[in-house]
Amino acid sequence: MDDPSTVVTPSPPQGAAPRRVLVTGGAGFIGSHVVSHLLLTCSQVRVLDDFSTGRIENLAEAMRRGLTASDVFRGDVRTAQAAEMIGRWRPDVVVHLAGQSSLPAARRSPLFDADVNILGTVNIADACVRGGVRLLVHAASSAVYGEPGPDSLPLGEDHPLAATNPYGISKAVGVHYLDWYRREHGLTYTALAFGNVYGPPPVHGGASVVALLTEALLDGRLPTIHGDGEQTRDFVHVVDVAAAVVRACQCPGAGLVNIATGRQTSINDLYRVARTVLGVEAEAHHVPHPHPLEVRRMALDTSKAMTHLGWHSTIGLTEGVRLTVEEARRRRFGYTAPEAATSGAVGGCRPLTSCQLARQPPP
Repeated sequence: MDDPSTVVTPSPPQGAAPRRVLVTGGAGFIGSHVVSHLLLTCSQVRVLDDFSTGRIENLAEAMRRGLTASDVFRGDVRTAQAAEMIGRWRPDVVVHLAGQSSLPAARRSPLFDADVNILGTVNIADACVRGGVRLLVHAASSAVYGEPGPDSLPLGEDHPLAATNPYGISKAVGVHYLDWYRREHGLTYTALAFGNVYGPPPVHGGASVVALLTEALLDGRLPTIHGDGEQTRDFVHVVDVAAAVVRACQCPGAGLVNIATGRQTSINDLYRVARTVLGVEAEAHHVPHPHPLEVRRMALDTSKAMTHLGWHSTIGLTEGVRLTVEEARRRRFGYTAPEAATSGAVGGCRPLTSCQLARQPPP
């Protein structure tokens, strides 16, 4: 389970590192890791986030690597002000990670999900065309593929986009719009279809199933698993995902590209790994699945990522769970963000921070 998906060393990206990169959703779980990685290669990175789920504390590492208060902007990707920011700053690359990423929230309010994930993406893509952006790197999801056939795993990018839930549908529509902008306006893009991204939970934010299981065990609580636990997902560590995004920023647009490990892991197997890492024997509590028609199995073929981006996953599941546990334990001893991250990093921005706050989803 923990063997690397390939032992071949990826070749370096062919393009030069972009001079300016704007990351939407840069204060979120994935976004904050991406920003930290980009700061090692780019001269300037800016963050646009509405802070509905992102937190300034998530940018602590980026602050240590050179991100400043004036590089962080509060704004909603659906607004004209967000589009104007792209037009004024004229980044070389826009990494579009902002979005509604919760499947339960999408089920509760498909209207809000579509508003953010479809209209927000169209607004950013349109601004990229008008602002002369060289490349748009977009966060897609394995949910765009829907329910795969029993003999089709791992799925390649040529699999039909046949999403079966509101979140997957909105993400698939976003990919279709990007392809239209490519054909009609010449906008080059790379849409990264992430597997199930996991890692240390963001500060005061949502958490992956890996983090939820490990946090429950650390708290001495009995974790809850929906259904029989034999449903599978392709779990990929957030550090690997951030590295893939950086690679995409340095390479020509490649269309849809899967970012995962190519391996299925059941929730039961994931729980067994978490128990082993923590050295506990507690059995999980199984409850009926609230959505029994949910996608049963998933794994993504990452051959295209290797060919076009020179990327493959490097962190095995056991190692990734261990890293998640270590970070969770570290945070239990107290977490203090650096001064730069708390001294007006949002409120004290330059005039480009006139973007409106995002509307919140209905209850």
